[in-house]
Amino acid sequence: MSTPQTPAPSPSAAPPATERFTPIRAKAAPRPGTWISAVVVALLVVGLAVFLVTNPVLEWGTVATYILDVKVIQGVGWTLLLTVLSMVLGTVVALTAAVMRRSDNPVLRGVSWAYIFIFRGIPVYTQLVFWGLFTVIVPKIVIGVPFGPELLSFSTRDLLTAFWAAVIGLGLNEGAYLAEIIRSGLNSVDKGQSEASRALGMSNNLILRRIIVPQAMRVIVPPLGNETIGMLKTTSLVLAVPFTLDLTFATNGIANKLFTPIPLLIVAALWYLAITSVLMVGQYYLERHFGRGFDDRTPTGAATTGRRGGRSRQAAVNRAGTTPHDPLPEVEQ
Repeated sequence: MSTPQTPAPSPSAAPPATERFTPIRAKAAPRPGTWISAVVVALLVVGLAVFLVTNPVLEWGTVATYILDVKVIQGVGWTLLLTVLSMVLGTVVALTAAVMRRSDNPVLRGVSWAYIFIFRGIPVYTQLVFWGLFTVIVPKIVIGVPFGPELLSFSTRDLLTAFWAAVIGLGLNEGAYLAEIIRSGLNSVDKGQSEASRALGMSNNLILRRIIVPQAMRVIVPPLGNETIGMLKTTSLVLAVPFTLDLTFATNGIANKLFTPIPLLIVAALWYLAITSVLMVGQYYLERHFGRGFDDRTPTGAATTGRRGGRSRQAAVNRAGTTPHDPLPEVEQ
């Protein structure tokens, strides 16, 4: 017994009247909290601006006079030099300590752990005071035969100036913190990649340089940028060495002469904010560089740009004409 089949409607036929519908015109729900918070913030900003402009204690004329003072600019230069050298030293020491923590040698792991424990446990100001007194604690370094004649000796005062004592103190303290950051970044790379690299005959040093470190940088760069900004501000403590050419000491010296500490504090704060802003921009581009292929927040336009002529590899493939224009061609039946 066969049942009658209903013929399929043609594509060009209009839908029945009962199936016609009117599209819904959706409207966003009102959010009065957004407008209220915006008004409150605007009033606070206006009040803060009026306070900053009308407060005579701030002395904006003095700020404008000394913002580009020679001693202040020199202090900025010394502060930047301290930051760069200390971060370079800290990064080298941290990478060495992190690799030692991953070593199979228990002696190397113990030495790395002791270094991190000591330098993270002592305040940085105390460490800087220690390095400032290092030439008193160790006035002379002697090289020679143990319990025998001296072959070479030199005074530590001739080698360890206040500047280098500040760099060593800041760098070693920073290395203890960066060591844990780098170790966590190295551990974030899957162990299977190291095993596959060893199967290809690569040495451990080559695996570390070519495979592990480039991928770990995606995890290392954000906290490394934060530590760099923190190092910039930590340089204000080098008076403990004592090193007296940094930005904070320069502005304090001018303030003591003029008996106007607040305007010179504003000068130092503005310079620190300006340098920090530049560092944050650099950190953003480093994160975007090492986060390629991982960052979901990459804009669509950025995905279509490359290094050569603003074109990506996919754009080059499309120009070659080796792929069909229609990604889903019709299949003949």
